[in-house]
Amino acid sequence: MVTMIKRRKGNQDYYYLYHDSKKGKRKQREEYLGKIIPEDIEDRKKNFALEIEREEWLPDLERIHQNYKKEQNKIPLSIKEKNLKDFSVKFTYNTQRIEGSTLTLKDTVFLLEDGLTPLNRPYRDIKETEMHQKLFLEVIKQKEDLSLNVVKKWHKKLFEQTKSDIAGKLREYNVGIGQSKFTPPPHTAVKFLVDGFFKWYNTNKKKLNPVELAALVHLKFVTIHPFGDGNGRTTRLMMNHVLNKFDYPLLDINYNDRRSYYNALEKSQTKDDDLPFLQWFMKRYFKTCKDYL
Repeated sequence: MVTMIKRRKGNQDYYYLYHDSKKGKRKQREEYLGKIIPEDIEDRKKNFALEIEREEWLPDLERIHQNYKKEQNKIPLSIKEKNLKDFSVKFTYNTQRIEGSTLTLKDTVFLLEDGLTPLNRPYRDIKETEMHQKLFLEVIKQKEDLSLNVVKKWHKKLFEQTKSDIAGKLREYNVGIGQSKFTPPPHTAVKFLVDGFFKWYNTNKKKLNPVELAALVHLKFVTIHPFGDGNGRTTRLMMNHVLNKFDYPLLDINYNDRRSYYNALEKSQTKDDDLPFLQWFMKRYFKTCKDYL
């Protein structure tokens, strides 16, 4: 936890940010602020805390990156295709289930691997499951980088057969998120915020570690909530597009982790602080990628 401390020398006060890490070998860190408390003290605290976390993450993320690339170079193309198809089934099941789909994992496997339509399930759930897997496989192989037009095309493909009135269209109305303390921005701000998001992305895509970039792409875009529905599914596709583009392992956010996932998102959104979601994301990513460490 980052705190501000004051030290008095003679007749003058001096202010510092202070962090005492109890993880592993104990580390104490300070950053001098000045003789007065800066007006942007809260932002300085957030940035200081994030830099400390980055020092912990980056060596392991680079190790994952190098070991994953070595492994991928040894795998025949046909096996890579099979592995990607297997991942697409689980990823589609989890991402759809998080958003309320009634299809079980068994339903999803039978539908996507055997072409067997489950009985007594809503048409919308079935069709969106089929379209999600198809779109995911396109997204992963796509060379074109993220842009507003690209993401709108993805959203349109995902929903054009079930919700054609919102498919690929930025919302022009206000929305809420059920059982969340966070309220998405008003519709009048959506286009401005989306344009700002892509400016941020293009500025930071070569500066940030790709895993942090993928996490922030997810957090920042879903916080804008630019579509009437399907924001979570769209941003999880964007997340994996970024990971794949930079040769990092993909991430499947498990349905069973949905409560901690929602809590981390909500905490970052309501506090305007990226760190809570980044901490959740990195913990999940390291757990998923433990074989590459």
